[in-house]
Amino acid sequence: MIATPTQIPDVLLLQPKVFPDERGFLFESFNQQKFLETTGIKSHFVQDNHSFSHRNVLRGLHYQIHRPQGKLVRVCSGKILDVAVDIRKSSPTLGKWVSSELSAENKYQLWIPPGFAHGFVVLSETAEVLYKTTEYYVPEYNRCIIWNDQDLSIDWHLSAAPILSAKDQVGERFTDAEIFD
Repeated sequence: MIATPTQIPDVLLLQPKVFPDERGFLFESFNQQKFLETTGIKSHFVQDNHSFSHRNVLRGLHYQIHRPQGKLVRVCSGKILDVAVDIRKSSPTLGKWVSSELSAENKYQLWIPPGFAHGFVVLSETAEVLYKTTEYYVPEYNRCIIWNDQDLSIDWHLSAAPILSAKDQVGERFTDAEIFD
């Protein structure tokens, strides 16, 4: 596994070692020991989530204000643009965002540590996204920053208007959102 820091060094793009042959391929999507050795991050994942979405579905920007979740995101079918926004008050990159294309083809994964809002948009006809979390989902702690916040100015690479949930349509502005101390 190769870990490459993004423009926000705490967010890492991970490239697993893939073993292709005439039958297809094999790769370890997660190995606790190799994750620690490669990233130095002592993670303990407690939940796996799996979502299926159609082209232009945009999910986010989500986070938990208490019991924040670290996320290890990958795509097993299709392609997405995955986005992480730093919402840590004491961070020099507060309000900055990074994005990476994750796909079944490139097999990249994105490590998003606690203290970040997370979202993605589907760039292919459909996509299945798998992600591990370091904390359980707690609905009463869940928060949402509006996907098109003018202060963040995220380039979502949209080819049409996004398809949003009711919750994502009414997310808070970044300047009004509860963020981490």
